[in-house]
Amino acid sequence: MPSVAFHTLGCKVNHYETEAIWQLFKEEGYERVEYDSIADVYVINTCTVTNTGDKKSRQVIRRAIRKNPDGVICVTGCYAQTSPAEIMAIPGVDVVVGTQDRRKMLTYIEEYKTERQPINGVTNIMKNRVYEELDVPAFTDRTRASLKIQEGCNNFCTFCIIPWARGLMRSRDPEEVIHQAQQLVDAGYKEIVLTGIHTGGYGEDMKDYNLAMLLKDLEQKVKGLKRIRISSIEASQLTDEVIEVIDQSNIVVRHLHVPLQSGSNTVLKRMRRKYTMEFFAERLEKLKKALPGLAVTSDVIVGFPGETEEEFMETYQFINEHKFSELHVFPYSKRTGTPAARMDDQIDEDIKNERVHRLIELSNQLAKEYASRFENEVLDVIPEEIHKDDHYVGYTDNYLKVVFPATEDMVGKLVKVKITKAGYPLNEGQFVRVLEEEDEKAAI
Repeated sequence: MPSVAFHTLGCKVNHYETEAIWQLFKEEGYERVEYDSIADVYVINTCTVTNTGDKKSRQVIRRAIRKNPDGVICVTGCYAQTSPAEIMAIPGVDVVVGTQDRRKMLTYIEEYKTERQPINGVTNIMKNRVYEELDVPAFTDRTRASLKIQEGCNNFCTFCIIPWARGLMRSRDPEEVIHQAQQLVDAGYKEIVLTGIHTGGYGEDMKDYNLAMLLKDLEQKVKGLKRIRISSIEASQLTDEVIEVIDQSNIVVRHLHVPLQSGSNTVLKRMRRKYTMEFFAERLEKLKKALPGLAVTSDVIVGFPGETEEEFMETYQFINEHKFSELHVFPYSKRTGTPAARMDDQIDEDIKNERVHRLIELSNQLAKEYASRFENEVLDVIPEEIHKDDHYVGYTDNYLKVVFPATEDMVGKLVKVKITKAGYPLNEGQFVRVLEEEDEKAAI
């Protein structure tokens, strides 16, 4: 039985796609082994979001070559898509496939085994207008399942290389999304995270269908689904229709990740983000009115070229005023090949780091404030893994991380937990009861 080992760098979408590629290998009779063991085939799923992503990808590729010089080394993902020649130049790389045509990977591997000539299977992603269907009926991780609903992005923000790595916006056929969701629920998952490169853009390339309709269809048609989480959605995609669907839904959770990037209109313009702060604020207010207690998390880039102290403070104040529940803060890093990397006025690293720390402190404070609103409340938690002793850790629907006494058989189930001590990053809870199927029938 031939063996295959995987290493995934980067985002949730990459992790999802590694699982999809594993399914293809499984169908061909491969067994999966750890990346640090000797395998016949190594698949490295690369990231290119930053220059460091490229560098890490190269290190991981070289590690596989050293581990088994006779193994077939196959490189895929975003770095493979944008820089196939750079990867082909690494001695020992045998097959390169980008972010499409993943089904051809096994054919290329067989071809390589007979011909012994390196194969570059990367094609022009910008010409692709069709979503590539790849099945993921179950995950190696057993509590939360991702479901990829779209691919690509049309935004071309000045700091971002991703449209060049992933191509333009392509939505997955709704029938396929619903079918996959049902498969995941049947495999025992209670929560599904809708994910993609530009997830909230789902349906923008379709005539009579959109994200709001998909959310409704998932709720009506997928039997046994308890939670839907949207991995990320832009302010412009939070239409009145989407807000209304979330408001009326019993399973879309009270948590949205809405990328801000900056709270200053002048910086947003340089980033080529397609909204103003006034628009963003208006959407947030509408959301919070419809969904009291909603957790809104966000991404922020600090030290974008030309960012003045005043512009940074606009961002700081905007975040403080709108009470985000948690932030992912990134110092701006130059990505070769993007307009922002060529801009004058690059910010000094020390200034960037100092601003990052100020925002992280604010984020920690806001996260604590948000969590404290739920002290003594009973919330639904899905235990994910053991924390220590007989305590398990899991997330509430509004994305609070809770540690509470539980047992192994509760993992992956919906459990009622009382928050006894709010905190950040962890809240302490007390087990109340497991939500049984009978409860659900009674509720209907």
